[in-house]
Amino acid sequence: MKKTILLLCALTFFGCAEMQQIAAQLPQTGGMLGNADIANGLKEALNNGIDKQVSKLTKMDGFYRNEAVKILLPDELKMVDSRLRAMGLSSLADEGLKVLNRAAEDAVKEATPIFVDAVKQMTFNDAKNILMGNQTAATSYLQNSTSTALYSKFNPVIKNSFSKVGADKVWENIITKYNSIPLVKKVNPDLTDYTTTKAMEGVFKMVAVEEKGIRTNLSARSSDLLKRVFAMQDK
Repeated sequence: MKKTILLLCALTFFGCAEMQQIAAQLPQTGGMLGNADIANGLKEALNNGIDKQVSKLTKMDGFYRNEAVKILLPDELKMVDSRLRAMGLSSLADEGLKVLNRAAEDAVKEATPIFVDAVKQMTFNDAKNILMGNQTAATSYLQNSTSTALYSKFNPVIKNSFSKVGADKVWENIITKYNSIPLVKKVNPDLTDYTTTKAMEGVFKMVAVEEKGIRTNLSARSSDLLKRVFAMQDK
């Protein structure tokens, strides 16, 4: 009888030890998390995207040499580009494309506080569903809920950057030369609007890169809150 009792105790002990080992390997959430905690974790992930990824766009060639976000010419200007190159004005065509990207790089640098403030102001009524959504659900939420307000603030910054980097004069020269060609359909594109839209798309795309990293890479969770919140997603 004593041997049987000892055997049962031993099995119980080793069973508990094994359960503890398994539990230690599971993500630790530190107790139940409310929607406020989840929302704060998602905001932190988005802010990390701004700090780590969007900041890359503000550097020289941040847009121009990044194929993921590089601003290309709108369809209505592709013919302008082709005609300029056919006339031996390739350098002017190249400069036109470059200055669009330079304006975006300068504008994002000036407008970063706008994006930070947008993250602070947003609320998550259904934070848990966003957390359990796809790999860029928080970025999509931010984009869908703030784009209109962001555009109204960001557009004047782009316009100022056009003047600052000389893009307005470059494109005035390009359009004037093109429109002087006989029989061509005259163009007068709103490049401020186009560049604003494309620059914002680039910003959200880079924020999504960081969100996806945090969702899929444990080492990218740089704070206790991120670890606890996204551990819920892992489960």
